[in-house]
Amino acid sequence: MKTRSILFLTALLFTVYSCKDKNAASIADNADSADILLYSPRGYNYSTGDTVKMMVKYPASLAVDSVVYLIDSVRVTSVKDSSYAYINSDTLKMGTRSLTAKVYQGGKVKSVSADIYLKAGAPPQFLTYKVIKKYPHDISAYTEGLIYEDGVLYESTGEKEHSEIRKVDLATGKVLQRTKLDDKYFGEGIAIVGDEIVMFTYREKVGFVFDKKTLKLKRQFNNNVGVEGWGATFDGQRIYLDDSTNRIWFLDKNDYRQTGFIDVFDSRGAVEQINELEYVDGKIYANIYTYDNIVVINPKNGAVEQSVNMANLWPYQERPKNFDSENNVLNGIAYDAKGKRFFVTGKKWPWLYQVEFVRK
Repeated sequence: MKTRSILFLTALLFTVYSCKDKNAASIADNADSADILLYSPRGYNYSTGDTVKMMVKYPASLAVDSVVYLIDSVRVTSVKDSSYAYINSDTLKMGTRSLTAKVYQGGKVKSVSADIYLKAGAPPQFLTYKVIKKYPHDISAYTEGLIYEDGVLYESTGEKEHSEIRKVDLATGKVLQRTKLDDKYFGEGIAIVGDEIVMFTYREKVGFVFDKKTLKLKRQFNNNVGVEGWGATFDGQRIYLDDSTNRIWFLDKNDYRQTGFIDVFDSRGAVEQINELEYVDGKIYANIYTYDNIVVINPKNGAVEQSVNMANLWPYQERPKNFDSENNVLNGIAYDAKGKRFFVTGKKWPWLYQVEFVRK
C-alpha cells in the first residue's frame, strides 16, 4: 500500500511539473519528503580514510536547484543535482554522525537524514612499557585522579567516607596536605585549571573547586553532564570529562557547562569504560577501567591511535593473597611536563611507577 502511494505521488508530481512554470512553487509545497531518498552504494558504515559517498534520489519532476549536505548540522559540501557528493571521513568524529541532505527548489527546501557510523580506519599502534623507577604509594588511596605539577603530586581518591583531594610527596608517598569530602560523596577525577583544582563525583552530580595552594574548598557546582562522573583532564582551554561509556565530554573551564564531545573508537568499534585521563602533547592518555592497558586518543575525532599493554606492571604473584585485584585495578596517569616523565599507579597499590612507553 505504501509503495503504491509513493508511486502515485511521484506520478502526480511529474504531471504538475509538466504544466506551466507558475506551478513550480507548488511542486516544492506539495512534494513529500518520502520521495527524497539518501543513497550510499556501500551502506552507512565507514572507517577513517574512507570517502563517504552519498547521493539524493528524487523524482525527475523536481527541478532541483541544489543539494546541500550537512554532518551534525554543519555544512560540508553541496552539488547541483542528483550526482554523488563526496565527503572526506578524516574530518569527521568517530561514532554515529547525523547526515542531512537539504534539497532546494524554487525557494523551498526539503530535508532527508540518515545516520552514518564511523570507526577508526587502522588498528592502534601497540606499545609496551619500561619501568624507570618505583616510588611508594599509599595503600589506602583508592586512586581516581592523578596529576603532577610544579614538583607536587596531586591525587584524588574515591569510595564514600574515604574520598579526598591530597598533595603527595613523590619520593616518599607521604601525604603533605589533604581535604576530605563529606562522607556522602564518592570522589572521582580532577583537573588543575589555573590556581584551582576541579574535582568531580561519581553519581552525586556535584563538582567541587579547591584552592590549589591550600586545598581549601572554594565552591561547588552542579554537574549534570554525562551518565556519571569519572576521569578528567585539562588541555589549557577546556576540561575533558568521561562518564563510564566511550564518550569524553568537553566542558567550559569557567562554568563547567558542556560544549561538545567525542566518542572513542578503535578499528573494531567503541572503546567503553574510558576512565582516568591525562592530556599530554595534544593527545589524551586514558585508563580503560578493569583492563591493564592505556590508550592514546586523538581529541579531535576520538580515534584510538596507540594502546599500551601494562600487564604485569605490579605482578600478580607479588600481591598479597587477600588483595582485591578485581576492584583495585590499574588507574592513575600523571605526566611531568618539565621532566618528560610518566607516572602510573593503581587503586590501593603500594607503588607508583615512573614508566617509559616503547614500541614492541
